[in-house]
Amino acid sequence: MPKMDADVIVVGAGLAGLVAAAEIADAGKKVLLLDQEGEQNIGGQAFWSFGGLFFVDSPEQRRLGIKDSLELARRDWETAAAFDRPEDHWPRKWAEAYLEFAAGEKREWLHKQGMRWFPAVGWAERGGAGAGLAGNSVPRFHVTWGTGPGVVEPFERRVREHVSAGRIIFKFRHRVRRLNITDGVVHGVQGDVLEPSTVERGESSSRVVVGDFDLNAEAVLVTSGGIGGNHALVRRYWPTERLGPAPDFMISGVPQHVDGLLQQQVTAQGAHLINPDRMWHYTEGLRNWNPIWPMHAIRVLPGPSSLWLDPSGKRLPFPHIPGASTYDTLQYITTNRYPYTWFLLNRAIIKREFALSGSEQNLDLTNRDLRLLAGRVGKNVPPSVQAFMDHGADFVVRDNLRDLVRGMNELIGNDLVDYDTVEREVKDRDLQVRNVAGKDAQLAIVRGARQILSEKLIRVAKPAPILDPADGPLIAVKLNILTRKSLGGLETDLQGRVMGVNGQPMPGLYAAGEVAGFGGGGYHGYRALEGTFLGGCIFSGRSAGRAIAQQLA
Repeated sequence: MPKMDADVIVVGAGLAGLVAAAEIADAGKKVLLLDQEGEQNIGGQAFWSFGGLFFVDSPEQRRLGIKDSLELARRDWETAAAFDRPEDHWPRKWAEAYLEFAAGEKREWLHKQGMRWFPAVGWAERGGAGAGLAGNSVPRFHVTWGTGPGVVEPFERRVREHVSAGRIIFKFRHRVRRLNITDGVVHGVQGDVLEPSTVERGESSSRVVVGDFDLNAEAVLVTSGGIGGNHALVRRYWPTERLGPAPDFMISGVPQHVDGLLQQQVTAQGAHLINPDRMWHYTEGLRNWNPIWPMHAIRVLPGPSSLWLDPSGKRLPFPHIPGASTYDTLQYITTNRYPYTWFLLNRAIIKREFALSGSEQNLDLTNRDLRLLAGRVGKNVPPSVQAFMDHGADFVVRDNLRDLVRGMNELIGNDLVDYDTVEREVKDRDLQVRNVAGKDAQLAIVRGARQILSEKLIRVAKPAPILDPADGPLIAVKLNILTRKSLGGLETDLQGRVMGVNGQPMPGLYAAGEVAGFGGGGYHGYRALEGTFLGGCIFSGRSAGRAIAQQLA
């Protein structure tokens, strides 16, 4: 064996890598933390996130009168995941372990490190198709005070303290090309040193090679993320038998360097990649009017009131309503080969119900600015949403329905949206809001959501006619498919050890975060309940880090 350069090499300085490196260094081990990007990208995709974390029976839930339990969360996870493959053995184990973490020590452990949460709990993936089908039965999406940067902050702080003490050494602009393996034991990595880059976080950086490296350690932990920025890889694994052909046009919810290439290399060297066809792409993507990376997309986090229309203007059938079940609505859209869909709403709805994913789109929460935050309950549309209304390529804003439909067709460049169809859909819906009950299933979900105080006050608009001039103007939003997360990944056991194609752990090799399907090679199954991506990075990074430290003790 060659001389060891450290006890552990962690490849990837995103959230999972930071958590793991901190845990390993806490045990007194020396860590090399590598990343192909510059130091300005520390924290990876977590930095850009809304900061949502999945908790079960939290103080925030209890204060709002929400009755949650591990039993209910476990049933929701089972119905969403729909595990149905022999290789789901470890994903199932990881799902159960994560649920116990989310209902147990997760919140207290993060709170002790300084993390705090907005008191209104969000209801992502709210379902609606039935009690035994996919969706969260109750709100569980806890937005971190400080959004994504607030999630990264405590772990970056811990890592930098270890850097100062000499226990962790950063090696940025180090792109790993292959593993070092001798007699079946993984003991290091080789790759390219890329030239320094001063581009802003998220921007595409240079790939000019200025050197190479060959580093060795007792263990290697891969935390290199997913594949969402690599559309060629997304298309390779796209599940055509379930979702139909991949859309011709997709936009990117992650930067270009989220390319999945190291995952592919590790697989080529004997690791078992499972469930790569399970993906988490969003149906409500907007082309960013102020992009940072190529094809930069922003996702709408919608409330439940907008009318969702197909390209001709016909309403999507229930239960395909905003915020219900991402995977199932994606499946409906792509199997029908719709290149895009539409939200139709008005100013009153967009003001209350449109949130935009991303730390940079929520500066009040990201910057912990109480004055700006108070504006969310004021009369104005949130500034980030107003900017899209003013500048976004996917927005049509008009004073009446006929002009709105004309603008929708002008935006696309055809006359596919039929005015009579849209008028009938809107008027049928509007007739149902005159009473406290009716036969419109979407409005029933709206009314039910408003029974929860936080939904009523800041998230879900009071049912009212869309065509009421007092709530205008009218708005149509063209929605594109947005690539984001990989739900499959490198198969790992509960210690984070990577399983080989022979079904046995590869000695010396570990994985955590999205590269491992957030745990086990796909602990979400087919569908995520949201708030479980950051939480999966934290949990799998902590689990692998502690297992490595114990193994090397």
